[in-house]
Amino acid sequence: MSVLTELAAFHFLSLILFFLNLYGHLCVAELPENRKSEDSMVLVKGGVTEVGLEKPIIPQDGEGPIRKIDVPSFYIDKTEVTNAQFKRFVDATGYKTEAEKFGNSFVMQSFVSEEINSKITQSVASAPWWLPVDKADWQHPEGPDSSIKSRMDNPVVHVTWNDATEFCRWAGKRLPFEAEWERACNNGRPTRLFPWGNREKDKDGEWLLNIWQGKFPEENLAEDGHVGLAPVASYSSCHLGLHDMVGNVWEWTQDWHSVDHPKKPTITGPASGKDKVKKGGSFMCQKGFCYRYRCAARGNNSPDTSAYNLGFRCVKSEVPHPETDPTDSSTSANKHKTEL
Repeated sequence: MSVLTELAAFHFLSLILFFLNLYGHLCVAELPENRKSEDSMVLVKGGVTEVGLEKPIIPQDGEGPIRKIDVPSFYIDKTEVTNAQFKRFVDATGYKTEAEKFGNSFVMQSFVSEEINSKITQSVASAPWWLPVDKADWQHPEGPDSSIKSRMDNPVVHVTWNDATEFCRWAGKRLPFEAEWERACNNGRPTRLFPWGNREKDKDGEWLLNIWQGKFPEENLAEDGHVGLAPVASYSSCHLGLHDMVGNVWEWTQDWHSVDHPKKPTITGPASGKDKVKKGGSFMCQKGFCYRYRCAARGNNSPDTSAYNLGFRCVKSEVPHPETDPTDSSTSANKHKTEL
């Protein structure tokens, strides 16, 4: 082969690699400094963050006005906490969730068996699809005749804010502040509806998140591939390596809920309140019913509320150390634990 031929081949190969790199990593190239990750967590670079919207889509939720908050760098879990991770916590501590102590939790009616449904005489007046199911908890998501045995990669649900706080504390982490959560969701771009942009489907018409398709609550078309909860990371994400920031399950945050925002807000939010802020929406949301699966959207529940579509993920201010992370089954701290 001549020198000229070798040079041509080299340049051709370089060109191919250039385009593979360009089109294969467009999503992660936006903020390369944020790509540093430690095992199951991702670094989100800090900065002044615009929380909320100048023109709120659901004003009564307190989406507006925009609050400018200085957010230090932090690490956030790539996925929502799973059943497997929560089981390791329970096995290690003997913790009982509040749903287990109360004896019931809320489940969407269409996911409850006919036998259990026939025994229930109450529902939520303003949302009759929510049923208080006896012995529904994180291990029995649809009630006592259900199990998580084959769903260990699903996000844990039926956990209250108090339960989530205890898990994060055990893991050496904490719940995110709303400003942190929102910065991680929109990557510091407040005009984005979703982590990847403003469309719910990709260019091929495939759904990018787990939400409701069909007339809620009686028609569930499951066009996104899931009738209900989806295993974490079922949908690819080009955004910082994070999955399911919107859709699938609501996620608890640290903040007390308020719709009246101060002129000089702080990252910690209100000093007190009755409810806690939750973010991200769930698989039960759709644009025509609950358009809250957006980065700037918000909901609220009391700290002792548990439900079939409510979970969480944790954050950490300093660099995490995977070798001592009790939530990671591959770490030395879990070598002697029973395999799930």
